[in-house]
Amino acid sequence: MAAWRLSVAGFGLVLSGAAFEATSGPVRMIFALVGEALPAEMGEPLRFSIALMGAVTLGWWLTLEAAFKAIDLLGDRATPVWRGVTVSVVGWYVIDGALSAATGYALNILPNTLLLVGYLIPVLAAGVMRRR
Repeated sequence: MAAWRLSVAGFGLVLSGAAFEATSGPVRMIFALVGEALPAEMGEPLRFSIALMGAVTLGWWLTLEAAFKAIDLLGDRATPVWRGVTVSVVGWYVIDGALSAATGYALNILPNTLLLVGYLIPVLAAGVMRRR
């Protein structure tokens, strides 16, 4: 689960890098892989939008970190928190996937699926959703 959590943070950092030309290389690569390449000259509104997605992703990561700390503290009583986190991850997957497809970036669903599966495998294997 630690690798999954770090991948969320790393993706947020990559998106945030679009704010500046000097750090926009990784985000340019991602866009080229999942859909249309970014324009050579990104205007300020585009930089702002992508960097803001990075900030939101980093905020999501920080929120998840807080939830996982609560889960650790709650031990066997953490099932409702696990369910809430799982609903949020699956909800993100559905919403992001629908918007990705609708805007011509359907290939973005592939890395999203890897992220979803990377979350669900350890959660379901540990049985934390079944505990009371």
